[in-house]
Amino acid sequence: MKISVLGTGQVGQLLGASLVGLGYEVMMGSRDPHSSKVAEWVDHAAGGATAGTLSEAAAFGQIIVLATNWEGTAPAIEQAGPANFAGKIVIDVTNPLKGGPNGPELAIGFNDSAGETIQRLLPTAKVVKAWNHVPAALMVSPRLLGDTADMFICGNDADAKQKVTVIMRAFGCPVIDLGGIEQARLTEALAALWIRYMVISSNWQHAFKLIRKD
Repeated sequence: MKISVLGTGQVGQLLGASLVGLGYEVMMGSRDPHSSKVAEWVDHAAGGATAGTLSEAAAFGQIIVLATNWEGTAPAIEQAGPANFAGKIVIDVTNPLKGGPNGPELAIGFNDSAGETIQRLLPTAKVVKAWNHVPAALMVSPRLLGDTADMFICGNDADAKQKVTVIMRAFGCPVIDLGGIEQARLTEALAALWIRYMVISSNWQHAFKLIRKD
């Protein structure tokens, strides 16, 4: 299967390399696919790793991972070409963050979310919100203190969520499906909670576990 990763930051690089490690062909999409950062990622990921423009990557992937910062998300989708997303699974890893007096805070919340915004921008795509409430280092093999963090996902297409779940479980992630894409309002708020605890504790090594009785 071919997977595209739009975004060359820490999240995009880690997920892209990890997907290559699972045997997927992965193209990283960038505004400058010939930059030294992208070239270093291709060399490091090796195997099935390639790079291209945002539009080349969006056309390449059967699944597209959207790992851009929030301000760059809509421009990246426009530059990639919305038609290249049609009918495809789009894994949304974004968080709608802005600067605040006490650190980063949500720019969208309560009655909307980044996940819903992206689904409106890409009405025929199958958007699945995933991985957005943990740091990059815990998106793959998310173990701390002998326990494994839970990963919450949401989206409107059951088959798309199942395919994303297969990938996440291959990374060692327990997955909890919260329902439709509007539940991104909750997972994005959870990301804000994660950030708030990081600010007050000066510690990024934390994640969430749902304690439940089966």
